[in-house]
Amino acid sequence: MKFTLSWLKSHLDTTASASEIAEALTDLGLEVEGVENPAEKLRDFTIGKVIAAEKHPDADKLKVCRVETDEGEKQIICGAPNVRQGITVVVAKPGTYVPGIDTTIQVGKIRGIESHGMMASEREMELSDEHSGIIELPSGEVGQSFADWLAENEPAKVDPVIEIAITPNRPDALGVRGIARDLAARGLGTMIARDCDPVPGSFASPITVSIDEDAREACPVFYGRVIRGVTNGPSPDWLQAQLKAIGLRPISFLVDVTNFFTFDRNRPLHVFDADKVQGNLRVHLSDGGEELLALDDKTYRLDPGMTVISDDAGVESLGGIMGGAHSGVTGETVNVFLEAAFFDPIRTAYTGRALKINSDARYRFERGIDPAWTPEGIEHATRMILDHAGGEASEVVVAGAIPDHSRAYKLDTDRVVSLVGMEIPAETQRATLEALGFTMKGDMAHVPSWRPDVQGEADLVEEVARVASLTRLEGKPLLRTDPGVPQPILSPAQIRERAGRRTAAALGYNECVTYSFIDQAAATLFGGGDTATMLANPISSEMSHMRPSLLPGLLQAAARNQARGHSDLALFEMGHVFSGGEPGEQALMLAGLLVGKTGPKDLHGGSRAVDLYDAKADAEACLAAMNAPAKMQILRGASEWWHPGRHGMLCLGPKKVLGVFGELHPKVLRALDVKGPAVAFTLWPGEIPMPKARTTTRPALILKDLQPVERDFAFVVDAEVQALDLVNAAAGADKALIEEVRVFDEFIGGSLGEGKKSLAITVRMQPTEKTLKEKDIEAVGAKIVEKVQKATGGVLRG
Repeated sequence: MKFTLSWLKSHLDTTASASEIAEALTDLGLEVEGVENPAEKLRDFTIGKVIAAEKHPDADKLKVCRVETDEGEKQIICGAPNVRQGITVVVAKPGTYVPGIDTTIQVGKIRGIESHGMMASEREMELSDEHSGIIELPSGEVGQSFADWLAENEPAKVDPVIEIAITPNRPDALGVRGIARDLAARGLGTMIARDCDPVPGSFASPITVSIDEDAREACPVFYGRVIRGVTNGPSPDWLQAQLKAIGLRPISFLVDVTNFFTFDRNRPLHVFDADKVQGNLRVHLSDGGEELLALDDKTYRLDPGMTVISDDAGVESLGGIMGGAHSGVTGETVNVFLEAAFFDPIRTAYTGRALKINSDARYRFERGIDPAWTPEGIEHATRMILDHAGGEASEVVVAGAIPDHSRAYKLDTDRVVSLVGMEIPAETQRATLEALGFTMKGDMAHVPSWRPDVQGEADLVEEVARVASLTRLEGKPLLRTDPGVPQPILSPAQIRERAGRRTAAALGYNECVTYSFIDQAAATLFGGGDTATMLANPISSEMSHMRPSLLPGLLQAAARNQARGHSDLALFEMGHVFSGGEPGEQALMLAGLLVGKTGPKDLHGGSRAVDLYDAKADAEACLAAMNAPAKMQILRGASEWWHPGRHGMLCLGPKKVLGVFGELHPKVLRALDVKGPAVAFTLWPGEIPMPKARTTTRPALILKDLQPVERDFAFVVDAEVQALDLVNAAAGADKALIEEVRVFDEFIGGSLGEGKKSLAITVRMQPTEKTLKEKDIEAVGAKIVEKVQKATGGVLRG
């Protein structure tokens, strides 16, 4: 929901600024999504005066102008047809950003002559679409801010626009007057009376309306009248400015009137061209199969039970959603039939959803408009049409009756304390409800017709509390019935262990619990099996040594499952492993094993053989859940039970290993009778750095407003150079600017010669202070080349 500050002030007498209003609205529950102040982007534009304008010697359509500005006389080249000596203009000096052309003005040469700025048109400053010439001001002092001049002379063009998010339970806030009512109740101003005396009809309406009996629930009431002799042309400037400010395109005065009241009072209206209506209008439920060419130039085929308005020729409008093109008003319309009706929210929502029509009328009717304002709405719209388009109004025709939405609930002033915890005097509570439109009779609060969301006594308490401001709510400790509050049971290490276990399970792994002792042959495969871990009195020969890793137990479990026909497995275990038999020679490990093929959850819809990247992704997910640092190095050089070329160590430096992932060595799989492929990961939760202080707050939000830049480099290096060394060297060229470096291509052979390869990288640069210029990017590129050459001996590939 968008509205301008001046539009709001037509309902609310207030001196509050846009920022004060925005803060109050958010506190009232009408969250402000943004405030757009057009004056802010015009602050750098100043007023100048053309002293002289002479023809450019090398261009027929350009003139060399001498312009008086606040910085003295400036020479400006201008091609506008209306530029001439003596006019007052708007000047954009060098360094000024022009929003309409997305350009910052610089000193430049045009056909050999320097130009120190520009004189702007309205379109270049996004004030309108006018671009036939530069702005000519009727007044203004040289050097005066153009934004200040507009605020004094044409305030509508710099009117702040406020956008709020409307929850489904607040349809009254879909009208500017409803928003003003909330602010008045908060004390930010007083409501301005906007009453309208009924317009007496001077003749009987030649068009009548009827509602079928089975459509009474779909459309309980329908008001209408004919206005003849109108002149339908462009809307007044104030109306066009208000509609444009909220993103609507002015069409014609009669259509703009209906759009105005849709946003002003949350009262959708519709106008028919009366001369195109054949016979009378009838509200009924569609039989199904009818077709309607709507105002959006699309043809819709109707389902049975939709609410429609028809004349003798057929369907003319979808009730509460959109009118038909056949009876729509045009510039030639002179007689109109004005409609103000109430349509059932649920049926309107079903119809709009079935036909996939999203209109402002549907948006409001399906949330609930004020049924009691229907007769007033048609009078207000009639008065506006007569005042601006002329004409003569008929008597009002009415079909059906306004539905009774009256209800009342008891106001228990003590419940504010019990439900909210706020101390608010009883008289203040009553005054708050009255300011919101409730009628107080004794201790009973009668709900206004525009508040369908208030359905009980607790809702009255909510209204009182939100107007009083929940920011006033003070936290109070609970009464203690025991000597103290117990300390947390789980330690940080236990919390980390639980997070790793739960994440592995969530990734689809089945948890295993294996014995802590295994046979010597299996232990030897994983670096154990020595006397330090041998049991003095083993249960059996298959349980003679303490396990050096969790992988032997998982692989043996996989072998047993494969022997029984289960070939695709995902297993994990969290437990201790042992490097010796003394205290302190044990460590916690989380291990995961993938064997066979992926399941049906694969993105391609089928299964495929698991690979090391599956293990890598799952390892990183578990580490993230255990609060490991986001940036880690991936190094080679893990133990011999990993495939030498298909594994990686997750490190925080060469000596701080958090885990390993990759394919298991084929000899290990053969020894344990496991049919591959098999990939795994092992993680060491105890190696993850503990946070300095336990906190539940989220990290600071870092927004990146500036456009990142990516550049590709290809380096020729020796074949034995690792890609990671090259990546680290490039990233170190400018750590503050370079956000990411990644390898995207490797080429070996061809013209490179023996023992050489080409590594191609993409460097992503993320500026934080200003947009990067080409010279800045080239400077960083030179540093990257220098760093890579120094670290790896690589040279740019020609």
